[in-house]
Amino acid sequence: MKKIQILGTGCPKCKRLTEHVETALNELGIECEIEKVTDINDILNFGVIMTPALVVDGEIKIVGKISSVGEIKELIQ
Repeated sequence: MKKIQILGTGCPKCKRLTEHVETALNELGIECEIEKVTDINDILNFGVIMTPALVVDGEIKIVGKISSVGEIKELIQ
């Protein structure tokens, strides 16, 4: 099972990225674990200094922007 982590402190951009990820997963029919990482120290441990960020199976895929549902679908397949 895939593990998706959304790194962000809960700002509107972070929430929007979460919505796009959930939509992409629903459209693809993929079940996975989604974890929201909101602690700034945990985010920094990933080496990320700009949020929101998307991590798929431990690999950073998006940093500092909200990607479209289509882009996210390509990244998580």
